[in-house]
Amino acid sequence: MRTRSLLALAAGTAALMVSAISPASAADTVLTTGGLAGDAVAVGDVLSASLASGTAGTFRSSATGTSGISCAASTFTATVTDNPAAPGTATESVDAHTFGSCTSNVLGVLGVNSITVNNLPYTTAVTSGGALTVTPAADSVIQTTVVLRTLLGTINCVYQAPSITGTSDNTDNSINFTAQPFTRTSGSSLCFATGYFTAKYAPVLDTAQGGATVYTN
Repeated sequence: MRTRSLLALAAGTAALMVSAISPASAADTVLTTGGLAGDAVAVGDVLSASLASGTAGTFRSSATGTSGISCAASTFTATVTDNPAAPGTATESVDAHTFGSCTSNVLGVLGVNSITVNNLPYTTAVTSGGALTVTPAADSVIQTTVVLRTLLGTINCVYQAPSITGTSDNTDNSINFTAQPFTRTSGSSLCFATGYFTAKYAPVLDTAQGGATVYTN
């Protein structure tokens, strides 16, 4: 009986040690919620983020200039399609990306009627190192249509890019795009030839897990 008691005690101690080393909530996937050792983001979860507080999403006529369009509101939602073990690359399907409260300081432009992201969904790949790439479906392009009110009437400016890149940052659970170039494919001369897109979205939240913050491992 004493031998069996000692064996049971040893087994229980070993179980406690394993539990201490590997908490039930810990995950080793690329995307987690609540912390770097938090719960795994499940395939099918919907992630969402709006512009970081105090920032704007901008389309500028040059990479470092101030002329162009500024939007005070922008939101995206994406469905997780793969979340492998880290290190690795997680993928998401961007289902919606909206812009609002936009203004322009371009000479001859009176206002911004709308900005519409076309050809959705896009695929977003996020690596363990934080690199992020957005690509369109096969034989498609990333496209944005900007409708402006001008001195000459309403005009449509269509911009395209084969892909765009960004970064994820666990410091504030953000996704950042900096001066990503879009080429004008149609529109008048009031539509600048290249639009450079910059935006910071934070925090990225997992809506399926109660709005928990998302981390990249």
